[in-house]
Amino acid sequence: MNDATSYTPPKVWKWEQENGGAFANINRPIAGPTHQKELSVGKHPLQLYSLATPNGVKVTVLLEELLAKGHTGAEYDAWLVNIRDGEQFGSGFVAANPNSKIPALVDHSTATPTRVFESGSILLYLAEKFGEFLPKDPAKRTETLNWLFWQMGSAPYLGGGFGHFYAYAPVKIEYCIDRFAMEVKRQLDVLDRQLADNEYIAGDEYTIADMAIWPWYGAVINNAVYEAAEFLDASSYKNMVRWTKQIGQRPAVKRGRMVNRAMGEPSSQLRERHDASDFETKTQDKIEAAG
Repeated sequence: MNDATSYTPPKVWKWEQENGGAFANINRPIAGPTHQKELSVGKHPLQLYSLATPNGVKVTVLLEELLAKGHTGAEYDAWLVNIRDGEQFGSGFVAANPNSKIPALVDHSTATPTRVFESGSILLYLAEKFGEFLPKDPAKRTETLNWLFWQMGSAPYLGGGFGHFYAYAPVKIEYCIDRFAMEVKRQLDVLDRQLADNEYIAGDEYTIADMAIWPWYGAVINNAVYEAAEFLDASSYKNMVRWTKQIGQRPAVKRGRMVNRAMGEPSSQLRERHDASDFETKTQDKIEAAG
């Protein structure tokens, strides 16, 4: 291992300068809004404020899956929140999520609008609201929630740990990359072993556990986050490869990945979504551009 620069932590840490990296301009040790900005509200009861990061994709995939099952009450407006520009610190967004992280959902179908934040909480809220993708059988329900909460607890090691030090940190630190790479590979092995005996993460049913895990760990397999698939030898997790392809082929998943996307090919982006016909317009634009 390479020698690291010696560092002695101060007795009391103080925020005196930006620490560098891709998100240095929005990182700060305090909460609360930085500016006044009310949230836009569209025509549907469900209002989503998000960005197509893995955490955001979880929710749009579920909403599109619910609509595919015929739940018209799951129609939604999806508003883009550009986190690189600090839009998550606007007063309206902070009121919806005091933690200033995407996604945030506001349900206007209740007597008083209900705010729902944290992606796992949103998945559980919507699954219970519409009675879908969360098994009724107590044992299967518990298994689904086991994996939902596994993802919520594990993803910070993948994103904030491995992803930060491997892809975003201003300095490559061998110890940090090695430590978090080891943990991410352990997590991939956990999933691969589970999928060796199960079609889906929680068993034989497609559930919110799959929708929570696929945008993060499926993206690692597909090399869609951090460009680290080769580094992590992702293709060696054969059961994960099978499951990742299977979930990715679902039409609702393909639509969900597009919503609030502000990166990649323009044809893959639907920056805001206010009606199901928005996808048809996007498809027509793609056809016309190709022609």
